[in-house]
Parts: sequence; structure tokens; C-alpha cells
Amino acid sequence: MSTMLKTAPAIREGSPWTGVWAVVAKEMADSLTSVRMFILELLILVTAAGTVYAATQTLHQNVGKERFAFLKLFTTGHDPIPAFIGFLGFLVPLLAIALAFDAVNGEFNQRTMSKVLAQPIYRDALLLGKFLAGLFTLALALTAIWLLIVGMGIVGLGVPPSGEEVARSMLFLLLTIFYGGIWLSLAMLFSIMFRQPATAALASIAVWLFMTIFWGILAQVLAQALVPMQPGVPQSLLAQAQTELTLSRLSPNTLYSEAMLALLNPVIRSLGLVLPIQLQGAILGAPLPLSQSMLLVWPHFTGLIAANILLFALGYILFQRQEVRA
Repeated sequence: MSTMLKTAPAIREGSPWTGVWAVVAKEMADSLTSVRMFILELLILVTAAGTVYAATQTLHQNVGKERFAFLKLFTTGHDPIPAFIGFLGFLVPLLAIALAFDAVNGEFNQRTMSKVLAQPIYRDALLLGKFLAGLFTLALALTAIWLLIVGMGIVGLGVPPSGEEVARSMLFLLLTIFYGGIWLSLAMLFSIMFRQPATAALASIAVWLFMTIFWGILAQVLAQALVPMQPGVPQSLLAQAQTELTLSRLSPNTLYSEAMLALLNPVIRSLGLVLPIQLQGAILGAPLPLSQSMLLVWPHFTGLIAANILLFALGYILFQRQEVRA
């Protein structure tokens, strides 16, 4: 019995999540004070201020006639400045990738990983703390931009937003945070896979560019190959279009853009294929209530959250299997 006690492996004391918030606080402090984050945040703030100012100049004439004038601050541009949502598609991924492409391999290159894990901080807590720190930093930056747009909109338009407009814009903010979390998880995954931060950054940007530019083309080609159109059979054309839409929604860019439009434009009644017979009895042009818009975008929210969890789980498994030496 005494021999068994002597040779038994040591049992870890404390919770495996001990030290999570210490890692979060340290990583957030490093991110918020870094030069690269300052440059990216300044770029987004200037972009938001410029686009909202241009939108207020366009909407100021019809502010009394527009029911959802406040939401149009996000979707209205003024030549040559595009709408604010046009910039978010590439600014948010860049911000998220910049937060996490060296989250793990940076510790290995600086030879601090073994020193950190020698403390009462387990691998579980370290990885979760780094992810939460990046997500909180991203949420903080996007919330500051959202508040800037709200303030400039109230001053520029001269009217406060309605309760539904505030609710829709806050859901849009939450959607953008989840969308940025996907690229944050992806950059952290590549940070675990590759020891060089430059390789991880380039791999993350390559995947983002592929999903943004080439995935739509590939989805169309795959749909034509999987469901070939048959002459004289209109159902085959409908099946091919449905297959293409399903494949395109595997990209987080498609999920984000569709849900964003449904939240910021209450007139949108469907995000898929709609046949004329399905529009019978519908009042075209009438805005949907917030509850109905949420029913439209709920699958998109679920898909973005699931992608966050899946990418983080893959990174967690790889990180647990890595060898850490002093």
C-alpha cells in the first residue's frame, strides 16, 4: 500500500481554470497598449467617423420622412465614400487577426511559455484566457465605434433613435463581435499550428481572402457540378440555386452579410429563394417587426457561434498535445 502511494501520479490541485482572469487582464493590457492595435483602432475610428458624417449629409434632407433613418447611418454612403458596413467586411477580420496571430507562438519564440505554465496556470486557463482577452478587446473596440456612430447620428440627424432602432443596432453589434470572433479563433488556431507569427498571419489572411473572394465562385461551380440543370425541368434550376446558396453559407462572410442586412433593413422579408406564390398576401415594402427579423437571422447567429466553438475546440486539442520544454 505504501509503495502504491509513493508511485501514484501527483493529482493537480485547484481548478483547471485557475488563473483565467489573470491571463485575460494581462493580455488585454498588452493588446490595448500595443502600437499595431492603436493603428488599427485609429483606422476604424476614422473610417466610422467619415462614413457616418457622409451618411448624415445624405439623410439630413429626408430625416422626417424616413422611418428608420438611424439604421441607414450604417447602410448609406455618399459618393465617393461607401457605407460603413462596406468597410466592416475587411476591417473586422484584420483587427481580429492582429489580436491573435502571435498569441501562442509568440510565447514560444520569446521562451516564456514554460515559465508561464510553471506558475499555477494550466494550459486550459492559458488558452481560454488568451481567447477571452482577444474577444473582449475586440468587443471593446467595436462598442466604442458603435457609441461613436450613435452620438454622431443623434447630433447629425437631430433626432434620437427609436427603441427598435437601438435594439437592431445592438444586435448588429453583437453579430459583428461573433463574426470577428471567428477570425480571432482562426488566427489563434494557426498561432498554435505554426511557430512563426508571420506564417500564422499570412495563413489567416489567405483563408479570409479565399472565403471573401473565391468561395462564392467555387460554390457556384460546385452547385453546377453536383446538381446539373436539366433542359425542360425548372425544378432542377431551383435545386441548383438552392444548392449554391447552401454552399455559399458555409462562408462566415455570407452568414454575416445576410444577417447584417436583415437586421439593418427591416423591409427584407427573406434571406433565401422566394417564389412568387410565396409572396401572396404579403404587404411588400412593409417593415418586419424585430421578432420576425430575429427569426430570419437566428440560424445565422447559431452558425457564427458554432464556428467560434469549433475553431476554438480544434485549437484547444492541438495545444493540449503540444510539447512544452524549458
